[in-house]
Amino acid sequence: MSSTAPKQVRVVAGLFHREGTVLVQQRPPGKARALLWEFPGGKVEVGETDVQALMRECREELGIAATIGKRVWHTVHRYADLVVELLLLEAWMPADVQPQALDAHHLAWVRLASLEALPFCEADHELVADLIAGKIPLPG
Repeated sequence: MSSTAPKQVRVVAGLFHREGTVLVQQRPPGKARALLWEFPGGKVEVGETDVQALMRECREELGIAATIGKRVWHTVHRYADLVVELLLLEAWMPADVQPQALDAHHLAWVRLASLEALPFCEADHELVADLIAGKIPLPG
């Protein structure tokens, strides 16, 4: 039995809201948790703040310059191979900007009631339930 602790990562995700929908992305094939859905974002690198990390991830993964607000949700989830500290932050992009799936299999603007139909990463299950239940305010 190995005593090696699983790797720990801090991940920030953006809550983008537009016309009654939220932006979600599907993980690429070939990566861990391939083809599961999540909210756009990624790992916080050494020396970055949560806001800086989410701004960088939005540039790299969505091709957009995002405005980032406050943290609205937080959890720690244990996978067999990884412990993820997941933070959800308010995020905005200009109304005339269309994000691109630069590092995702697919992007979609989805109504809250339809989120349950998508297979999300385990770390996002409680988040999706809280969004649907109205426990997390959508950015205005």
